Amino acid sequence: MENKRQRARVQGAWAGPAKSQAQPAATAKSHLLQRPSQTWRAQEHHLSDGEFVFTEPQQVVRRAPEPRVIDKEGAHEISLAPTGVSRVCLYPGFVDLKEADWILQQLCQDVPWKQRTGVREDITYQQPRLTAWYGELPYTYSRVTMEPNPRWPPVLRTLKNRIEENTGHTFNSLLCNLYRNEKDSVDWHSDDEPSLGTCPVIASLSFGATRTFEMRKKPPPEAHGDYTYVERLKIPLDHGTLLIMEGATQADWQHRVPKEYHSREPRVNLTFRTVSPEPPGGRW
Repeated sequence: MENKRQRARVQGAWAGPAKSQAQPAATAKSHLLQRPSQTWRAQEHHLSDGEFVFTEPQQVVRRAPEPRVIDKEGAHEISLAPTGVSRVCLYPGFVDLKEADWILQQLCQDVPWKQRTGVREDITYQQPRLTAWYGELPYTYSRVTMEPNPRWPPVLRTLKNRIEENTGHTFNSLLCNLYRNEKDSVDWHSDDEPSLGTCPVIASLSFGATRTFEMRKKPPPEAHGDYTYVERLKIPLDHGTLLIMEGATQADWQHRVPKEYHSREPRVNLTFRTVSPEPPGGRW
């Protein structure tokens, strides 16, 4: 009997620790049965202060605006500033196609086209187009001086009179540009030479291949000449189309005819303007 009691006490001693050791195993099993999300939520209060938290950016990302296309007939006010209203007037088909074909042929043959040397930042270059000038006075732009030429061909004088009758503006000079192909162009500029005065009116009449006339608004002073985010326009100028630029357009905008990546036939552009004797000192 004593042996039985002793064996019972020994077994009880073994059973006690064995039971206490089994408890962690059961606890581990219960953790394994938990869903991961439950475990993570239970540990949220243990996350350190360096935990990544997404916050919205404070600075608004600026994007360059898409160019606006103007291809409808009529007057279009493109900006309003302290300098005044900038306006372009578009007249597709100002010269009908049959007459425009004949005029283009005459201009290519009769105008004394010449490639001139321009100067930019004291570097000379051959202008990527041909030009000619008509007017009683000389005209200087981009440090190139066009000598007076009062001998207007009849077709040019007729076109000048027709534009004056239809627009109410008068002109005494004409700059002619011949874009021989897609490689010819004119870079960004404004027609703001001193001899044109304040708020000049420019009448641009196109013949031949359609080329895109681009415009961009001059940036504010705080932009320090950065044109990245300025307003931009694209105006397709077709055969026989008349474009008028008036108001503060030359003061507040620049324009160009860029090179093209596809083959283009010749294009002639006639820009009628009013030139006055330039005052001493070069500016009004």
